[in-house]
Amino acid sequence: MAPSSSSASRSYRAARNARAALSRASRRAIMTAAVALGATFLMNAPAMAAPAVGQPAPDFVAVDTTGAKHRLSDFAGKYVVLEWTNPGCPFVNKHYGGGNMPATQKAATAKGVVWLAINSTERDASDYLKPEALAAWMKERSAAPTAVLMDEDGVIGRAYGARTTPHIFIVDPKGTLVYAGGIDSIASARPEDIKTATNYVNQALGEAFGGKAISAAATRPYGCSIKYKS
Repeated sequence: MAPSSSSASRSYRAARNARAALSRASRRAIMTAAVALGATFLMNAPAMAAPAVGQPAPDFVAVDTTGAKHRLSDFAGKYVVLEWTNPGCPFVNKHYGGGNMPATQKAATAKGVVWLAINSTERDASDYLKPEALAAWMKERSAAPTAVLMDEDGVIGRAYGARTTPHIFIVDPKGTLVYAGGIDSIASARPEDIKTATNYVNQALGEAFGGKAISAAATRPYGCSIKYKS
């Protein structure tokens, strides 16, 4: 006897659901393998232009210098600062050697902000540091980020349109990008300029926690060009 149309429909739906479940399992397996290999992984985001202030911040998962996994969406409900860094850059050394970046990190995390320093320098670059060396460099300078993420393949950096080290982005508790730009207002590599510059990150977080609109939500980043993997 030929199967009824309702039986055939149920069989079709079961097959379709099984394929969908297999697809989801495959995506999870790929993500797990990528993270295990130290790769970054952009979550649920097709290739698109970098987000502008006011748009959703791209989600991602990456491993830090200790091998621990971090996902941006795990920090929902908190402000998150993303800081692009590279110890080989004199502009980065200006802010770390002069104590400005560690002080800014500590002021932010004291308010409950999550601070993720991100290194998108490719492995073949002359100033690339392996995770343990990067962690040691941060420790020597009394840095205080929540985590230092490895993005050697440039997945996160390209998703955000990060161009320089440093380049700063702030994500609000709803996952919206609310600041993008420089660490401060004086584009130089001179540590002596720190004391007279406006620290845009301190200003933005202070305004945000005070219930005010961020007055300088998009500024010009300055520093060394990020050495992305070609």
